[in-house]
Amino acid sequence: MRKRLLAQIKAHRKPGAAAMFDEIDTDLKAGPDTRIREREDRIDATLSSNDMLAQTAGVLRSIPGIGPVSSTTLIAEMPGLGAIAGGRRALRPVMSKAALVAAHHKPSLKILAARLRKAGMPQKVIPTAVARKRVTRANARCRSRQKRAPSAN
Repeated sequence: MRKRLLAQIKAHRKPGAAAMFDEIDTDLKAGPDTRIREREDRIDATLSSNDMLAQTAGVLRSIPGIGPVSSTTLIAEMPGLGAIAGGRRALRPVMSKAALVAAHHKPSLKILAARLRKAGMPQKVIPTAVARKRVTRANARCRSRQKRAPSAN
């Protein structure tokens, strides 16, 4: 749902719209923004109302590169700790984007990406491999309920 609402907002920002539609566009833009905010508030309320979910969200958000959207998606799509078997369609794009950012900024993931590239892995597959590694590490952190210590960087 969030993805659709963001697509609507993006579509309304395109240049070349007629001036007579500006007032209508303002109303249309406010709608998805409001709905996204309402849904995010409901998600936050749900997470904070359940101690286990709140603790899991805190553990996930302590991991660099995993923010509110990534942590919420992980909690929703992977309710049980374990394998990613089956693909987890909604999880894949969110974690791939987080992995792209992390592979550029986190030294250990930079090394992993470079090693995979050197081994001949296709460029499009590397973010998926990095995302899988991050999900595995996130699962381990959630299992042990251990927040990541802030780095000195």
